Amino acid sequence: MRDRLHLKFTALVLVFTALVFAAPGIARSQELALREAPAAAAETPATADTGSILIAPSPRNVVIIGFVGGFVSRNDTKHPEVQFAAYLRDRYPSIHAEVFGNHHGSAALRDVVRLLDTNHDGVLSSLEKEQATVIIYGHSWGATETVEFARELDKMGIPVALTIQVDTIGKPGHTPSAISPNVATAINFYQSNGLLHGQPEIVAADPAHTKILGNIRMTYENRPINCDNYSWYSRTFNRPHHLIENDFRVWDQLASLINSDLPGTPAIPQAPRPSDSPFFKYLRRGVQANGTETAHLQVANTEQAN
Repeated sequence: MRDRLHLKFTALVLVFTALVFAAPGIARSQELALREAPAAAAETPATADTGSILIAPSPRNVVIIGFVGGFVSRNDTKHPEVQFAAYLRDRYPSIHAEVFGNHHGSAALRDVVRLLDTNHDGVLSSLEKEQATVIIYGHSWGATETVEFARELDKMGIPVALTIQVDTIGKPGHTPSAISPNVATAINFYQSNGLLHGQPEIVAADPAHTKILGNIRMTYENRPINCDNYSWYSRTFNRPHHLIENDFRVWDQLASLINSDLPGTPAIPQAPRPSDSPFFKYLRRGVQANGTETAHLQVANTEQAN
């Protein structure tokens, strides 16, 4: 009996001794684990629940809106504004490029809001607005709508990267207005002949926020551009107004300006200029038949292009 008690006592002593010597090692291991935990956490990518997110730059949400002039349909492929949108969609497969009639600004606005609402919650967040690259272009009444449309976007806090006006004609009931301060850059192409001739100058409502790239006067005295894609009436009474609309130099310059606003946007390799693309092939006639429009216009505050 005494031998059994002695053995139990000896066993307890040995266990106690082991615990005493092992405890510092266990404590040391726990201390090391606690010290290493923050470092491990620092190596773990932060999640939305941590409150300290490092967000990788998101791709731009590019939306380009064009406005045709007069009562032209948005689907009338005789007009370069329509073909230009098709050219842009082909060159930049990830962007949104649409054309609207100049009387359909409300429909265009709904479309822009829908396209910018990337999480589809019905509300444009500040991040969705910041990630947007909106570009607007138009000819004739469509150029007037370009300015009005940018102003509507300004009311919603949506920035506009670039507005492009081609031979701006004031719409009935609309007076020429300055470029709204949400527009980063703006450019104006015009001609001065015929019954319909464009607004010669655009100005910024706030020059600190908007840079006017130029008011470019185009002339056609020695440059007979073919306008057979239009009706007899348009060719007879509004010819200069459509000469500028058909001018390859204008559309090539527009493409160059837009491309400079889309860094990093996926594009087809070695994309041709509009004048060399199949979308504008129907205008490759007369002085433009041989693809001789090779030089981009030099953008200046005021310039005459011959």
